[in-house]
Amino acid sequence: MKNSGSISTPLAAAVMRFPALDAMRGTIMVLMALDHASYFVARTHSQEFWGAALPVYENALGFITRAVTHLCAPGFFFLMGIGIALLATSRERAGWSAHKISLFYTARGALLIVFQHVIENPAWLLAFVFAEPQTFTSLGGPVPGGGSPGQHYFGVLYALGGTLIVWSWLHRLPSIWIIAISAGALLIPQALISMIADPETPYAAWLRLLIIPGHTNQWVVFYPIMPWMGVTGLGIVTVRVLIKRHKEMVRWFWSVGSILLLFFFVVRLAGGFGNSIAADGSLIGFFNTVKYPPSLAFMALSMGINLLLLGLFFNIQKTLQAWAQPLLVFGQTALFFYLLHLYVYALIGFAFPKGTSLIGMYPFWLLGLVLMYPACLYYGRFKHTKPIGSIWRFF
Repeated sequence: MKNSGSISTPLAAAVMRFPALDAMRGTIMVLMALDHASYFVARTHSQEFWGAALPVYENALGFITRAVTHLCAPGFFFLMGIGIALLATSRERAGWSAHKISLFYTARGALLIVFQHVIENPAWLLAFVFAEPQTFTSLGGPVPGGGSPGQHYFGVLYALGGTLIVWSWLHRLPSIWIIAISAGALLIPQALISMIADPETPYAAWLRLLIIPGHTNQWVVFYPIMPWMGVTGLGIVTVRVLIKRHKEMVRWFWSVGSILLLFFFVVRLAGGFGNSIAADGSLIGFFNTVKYPPSLAFMALSMGINLLLLGLFFNIQKTLQAWAQPLLVFGQTALFFYLLHLYVYALIGFAFPKGTSLIGMYPFWLLGLVLMYPACLYYGRFKHTKPIGSIWRFF
């Protein structure tokens, strides 16, 4: 008898290659590249931490440039949840056991954490190689915590890897349990920060890595596992809903996305729990929310928009296949794109030791995408020549 959490139907196999999912993932990669082009080329970046002042923007362009990239992290984790469920189904159909599938995900998660420290972290330092002194502008208050200077940065790849390891052994649970775990994972960090956490306390490393982002001596954590694994769990459950109600797919995404946007306005207008930092009364301040860890307001706004986009993409899949080939290519090679783009924009940034203006950065953001497209196209073709268990498929 199959586990009740398993999804093994012909439809599930068809869902595996929905162009809408690839296009959504590609859109996220393109927006993420904008954020990091700002870091490497314009030499300015924002951070929205709990317990610290939110960024103050001189104009709407600065805020919009940062705000659109808030779709990326929740989208990463949500789509990973969808991928966990769909890939598990694909591997089952290829004859893999449940244990082998879990080991595969665990190995992939561990590799992501290794990539965080071996490939990603060195790239961030390249922004300062040829930079003139004091040219980098960081918007927002200091990272909460303290102690000796941090050296071990734990970013999105760490959280993706840790989340994948956790769900590799839990993704077969009944949907009600996954929803309960996901809700707890989203709410516990909110409760701790709202009622207990002190931004000046250098919390233990394990607490940083799991729940409360910040700085404790050598450890600097932007993405703890717990709040983000909640989004991934909802992605797993989403696949189960869509398998049963695939004819209502577009309506489901639009309905849930609209509900989340409404929830954002309710939480933001009410203030208090779910905001981490209240709005300052301005229009920008209303939409300027805490990302580290994601407040309920941040998550509702970003995931509401993500789901509306997914609904749109599912509604225009034939158009995407005809006119959005770069998005599909970037979406099918997301990890390769992620690791590559850091070095591409770092190299472009070498030409601007003083940094560019924000508007002046935009052409170089587009240049980076143009340069990466043939590399991603080639790699996508290459990896699909490899067996399904190959490490090259991880990218």
